[in-house]
Amino acid sequence: MALVFRVVMQFVGISLSLLGWVLSIITTYLPQWKNLNLDLNEMENWTMGLWQTCVIQEEVGWQCKDFDSFLALPAELRISRVLMFLSNGLGFLGLLVSGLGLDCLRIGETQQDVKKRLLILGGVLSWTAGIAALVPVSWVAHVTVQEFWDETLPEVVPRWEFGDALFIGWFAGFFLLLGGCLLSWAACGTRAPLASGHYAVAEMQTQCSCLENGTANPQVEDFDRTREQYLPTTVLEGST
Repeated sequence: MALVFRVVMQFVGISLSLLGWVLSIITTYLPQWKNLNLDLNEMENWTMGLWQTCVIQEEVGWQCKDFDSFLALPAELRISRVLMFLSNGLGFLGLLVSGLGLDCLRIGETQQDVKKRLLILGGVLSWTAGIAALVPVSWVAHVTVQEFWDETLPEVVPRWEFGDALFIGWFAGFFLLLGGCLLSWAACGTRAPLASGHYAVAEMQTQCSCLENGTANPQVEDFDRTREQYLPTTVLEGST
């Protein structure tokens, strides 16, 4: 039962990490970090991202212009570019490393200690990618709130508001954090005592096959048949 729980935790963890990584990439390039609605002209809206500003008109549609200079950007946008690229890279490495450490992967199935270390490292990378994604979106949101309630600006001056990319970025960071924690937890969790390394591999393969077929628990006769198959090997190894 503990082995089934660990395999399920690994699957959920890597799925959440993958979803968070995809959302992080979308957040990086989506030009809707900030929205500006003009009261004087309701048919025209402005949006700002990390790479460009866009104006949306009902008759013309989207018209975007890239920023001319990186150094001319506000500090929060410059650092957000770097952190989002860092989040994307760490998220990809986390998926790659943790994928090699999954119990259902037959590569290196006899080296369980190595797979455990890979799974922990992948979880840490995903967790770090989540932090790198949450920092820029939270920083831009904080600056937007400060500018919105700035009393030095006249009331007639329009204010920037939260864009859709900020909410997507928060979800991305949360999924990466949760996925990384689940992967590390699954690797560091207690394991049920097994007869031998061969029997451990056989039991993992049985549980993975069971999950692929859509069932939660293996049949009792399949479990006994697997145990009878590998138990003689264990006895022979112990006698030698």
